[in-house]
Amino acid sequence: MSSIHHQREHLLSVVSAITSAVNPYRLLTERLALESSKDVLTFDGNPVSVGVQQTIELQETGKICVVGGGKAAAGFAAGLEHLFGSDRLHKHKVHGLVSVPEGCGIQLDHIEVRETRNRTHNLPTDAVVQATHEMVEQLSALKQEDLAFVLITGGASALLESPRAHISLQSLVHLTKNLSHAGVDIQTLNTIRRMTSKVKAGGLAQTCTAGKLIVLVLSDVLDDSLAVIGSGPCMPRIAEPPSAIEDILLHANIPECDRAIISEAANEYVKEHDVLSRHQINSGDWVTPKGCRVTHLTLGTNALAVEAAATASTALGYEIFSATTNTYSQTANTVGSRLATSVSIMASREATKNYPQSLLEGGEATVHVPLEHGLGGRNQHTVVAAANDILVQQKREWPAGTLIASFGTDGEDGPTFAAGGFIDSDVAKSLACQPKSLTEAISKCDSHELLKSAGGLIETGPTGTNVADIRIVLTHPTSD
Repeated sequence: MSSIHHQREHLLSVVSAITSAVNPYRLLTERLALESSKDVLTFDGNPVSVGVQQTIELQETGKICVVGGGKAAAGFAAGLEHLFGSDRLHKHKVHGLVSVPEGCGIQLDHIEVRETRNRTHNLPTDAVVQATHEMVEQLSALKQEDLAFVLITGGASALLESPRAHISLQSLVHLTKNLSHAGVDIQTLNTIRRMTSKVKAGGLAQTCTAGKLIVLVLSDVLDDSLAVIGSGPCMPRIAEPPSAIEDILLHANIPECDRAIISEAANEYVKEHDVLSRHQINSGDWVTPKGCRVTHLTLGTNALAVEAAATASTALGYEIFSATTNTYSQTANTVGSRLATSVSIMASREATKNYPQSLLEGGEATVHVPLEHGLGGRNQHTVVAAANDILVQQKREWPAGTLIASFGTDGEDGPTFAAGGFIDSDVAKSLACQPKSLTEAISKCDSHELLKSAGGLIETGPTGTNVADIRIVLTHPTSD
């Protein structure tokens, strides 16, 4: 087996280890349990409390409703059904609905898993709005003795939606597209999502009439901020700083018609915010105006995925050069150039130590998409940018024994069926023969076909999970 093929096998092994570690069914069934004769809900062996010393005891609970959305929501729902078991499922009349993308649907006995949007279009649809309406109806029909679970995972922002009265779904989708194409960072985008929606920023939790609500979270946000994950549908609604709203309205690339929508939504949002303590805002433990006690449990994060990648690469014989999650926002061009620089540093170390190394990094790059653009995603763009830096800008040969990869843990990368891309010596050899196409792929955000023709796509299909992106660099001191 050639060293290139061997290295590709290692990449697939690391990718598999990552998706396994953040599998939502596995996380839920390993971290949540029901203990003692009262069926006390525990998290990592400790009783789950809602409010002051109020544990969750299923023996004292009426009905159980499960709603939510995201790419990992189906796995969480399946895990809950397994946790409850047949007798409890019937005793507590477990029911509910979760909204997932195409390809993430599964058949469960008591909780409906509904595919509400196309796989490659991360935007809300009429089916999303209808599903969200049904979830609100289910939550608002509960009694004080009942218990609600809300499942919030990556992708929930587009899978749970109820636009404000003055905003049509079409206008909201148009606004989101414009902001994405303008290169607006995820923090700003989520601020606008919170202000334009009735169910984000605590809106979903405020419809719940049960006495207790448990929010199960799989974080696709790099700092794991509960207010940002899925746009915080069960987090307390707080005032946005006036400066943040002003900065958004002054953004050079936002059309005037969109500014008007944002401005009106911001005015309504500011009037509705709740004043809560900083602890409540950070922890997600609070009480809604209807008296429902809410608590959040985060079951998986990007850091967990990086840790799994490090464990897998170490087992394959690589020494860890670096393993971290980048919580700051960078463009895909910047990330690609930085990875190219890291490769040079790793090569210098190998010259004296003669062992394989791995660099592992969590992150989520941004891409400024021009009006005239091609097909790609931020992960494919990242690796093409790394190749462009080395092959075109530095006019160097691709370093022998080096592989650079970037992939979305959800199996999606932009409006494509690829999860991401990689560059190794063989892919680089193909790209080096077409430097003009390489440069144009960067300027026109058209990385997909270039990588496809060179054999540099990572294709996993929908993984049923989502903890943002992982970048992987594997270097080996020997070449073919």
